[in-house]
Amino acid sequence: MNNRGEFSSRLGFVLAAAGSAVGLGNIWGFPTQVASNGGAAFVLVYIVLAFMLAYPVLMAELIIGRATRSNMVDALGKISGNALGKVTGVWGFITVSLILSFYALVAGWMLSHFFQTITDLFGQETWSTWLVTSSLTRDIVFCGLFLCLTAAIVTGGVAKGIEKWSVRLMPALFIIIGLLIVYVSTLEGASKGWSAYLLPDFSLIMDPGLLISAMGQAFFSMSLGVGTMLVYGSYVNKKENLPTLGASVALVDIAVAILAGMLIIPAMYVALHNGIEIFNEAGTLIEGPNLIFAVLPSLFHSMGQIGVYVAFVFFALMMIAALTSSISMLEVPVAYVVENKGLSRKSAVWGLTLIVFISSSIIAFNMQSLFGLVIDLTTKYSQPLLGFMLCIYAGWVWKRNEILKEIKQGYENAEQGLFWKVWPWYVKFVCPVIILLMFIL
Repeated sequence: MNNRGEFSSRLGFVLAAAGSAVGLGNIWGFPTQVASNGGAAFVLVYIVLAFMLAYPVLMAELIIGRATRSNMVDALGKISGNALGKVTGVWGFITVSLILSFYALVAGWMLSHFFQTITDLFGQETWSTWLVTSSLTRDIVFCGLFLCLTAAIVTGGVAKGIEKWSVRLMPALFIIIGLLIVYVSTLEGASKGWSAYLLPDFSLIMDPGLLISAMGQAFFSMSLGVGTMLVYGSYVNKKENLPTLGASVALVDIAVAILAGMLIIPAMYVALHNGIEIFNEAGTLIEGPNLIFAVLPSLFHSMGQIGVYVAFVFFALMMIAALTSSISMLEVPVAYVVENKGLSRKSAVWGLTLIVFISSSIIAFNMQSLFGLVIDLTTKYSQPLLGFMLCIYAGWVWKRNEILKEIKQGYENAEQGLFWKVWPWYVKFVCPVIILLMFIL
C-alpha cells in the first residue's frame, strides 16, 4: 500500500472540496436558472434543497472516504464486503473519466478564448480569429493543453499539488468575481439584471418545474456521486469534525453560485442594453456555451478597448473554475491506480491523462453524435444513480455503529448532536426516494 497523502489544514480541504464542486456549470447554469425561475425565490429553494439533498449525500461520501482511507473502488468494496461494491466503484471511475473527457473540451474552449484576449491586446487578428473559430485542430490542441495543466497539479499529490493550488486558485476566483461584479454593476442596464436576479416571485415557489430545477442544481453543483468527495474525504485528518467540514464545503459552493449570478445576470442585461440578444426562441435567457462563447464575448466587444481587459479577467475566472473541478476528477482514477496497481503517482497521472485525452479526441472527431450523448449519459443518468447507490451503502449496507465510531473521531459528542439524530434515517429513507424521483422526472 502506498503512503497516502493528507490535507494539511482544514482550510486547504474546504477550498479544494469547494473547488471541486465549483465548476463551469455553476457559473453559466445557476445564474440563468435563477433569472428564469422566480429570481430570489429560486435561490431560497436552492439553498434549502442543497442542505436537504446534497449535504446528506456529501456527508455519506466524506464519511465513507475517511473511514476506509481508500479510493472509491476499494472503499465501497470494504463497506459492502462483496464484489458489487467494487463494481459500483469502477462504475464511478468510468463515469468521472468520461465527464472529464467532455469537460476538458469545454475547458479547452475557455483556454482558447483566454489566449484570444492576449492576441487581441497585441493586435494579432489572424491568431484571434483562429482561436475563437471552431475547428478540430483548435479543440484538440487546447483540450490537450488543459489536461496537461490539470495533470501537472495532480502530479504534486494532495498537500503539494491539489491543496497548494486550491488555496491559491479559490481566493483568486472570489477576488476576480468580486471585481467583475463591481465593474459590471456600474454599466447601463445592470440594474435591470439585479432586479431579475434578486426580486423574488414567490408565486413560482411551489412550481414543479422550479423545484425539479433547484433539486437538480443542488445535487450536481456539489459534484456528488462520482467519488470526488469520497476520495477527498479519504485525505482528511481523523481529528476533523466531519459534519462541520461538510457544511463549510456546501456553504462555499452555494456562495460561489450566488456570486456567479450577481455577475452573469447583470452582465446579460448590460448586453441587452447594448443591443445584444439574450433571450432564445422560447423566450428564456440563453445559458450554457452560447452564453459564454456568444453573448458575453459580444458584450465585451461592445465595450470598446476596456472590453479586451474585462474579457481577459473573465476567461481567467472561467479557467480557474474549470481547473479546480478537473483536478478532483482526475484524482478519482489516479487514487485507484496508485493504490491498486502499484504505479508511481507520476506514471498514473500522465498515463490516465493520455487515456482521457484519447477519449476527448474521439468525442471531438464525432462532436455531433457523441458530445451531447456523453453529457446526458454521465450527468443525467449515471451521476444520480451513483448518488442513489451511495445512499444505499451509507444507509442500508454499512453498520450504523461503524459510521458513528468514525464520526466520533473528530466529534466526541456526535450522538447528542442534531446531525446524528437526523442524518442516518434521512440518508436511508429520504435521499434515495428524492434522487429516484429526480431521475424519473
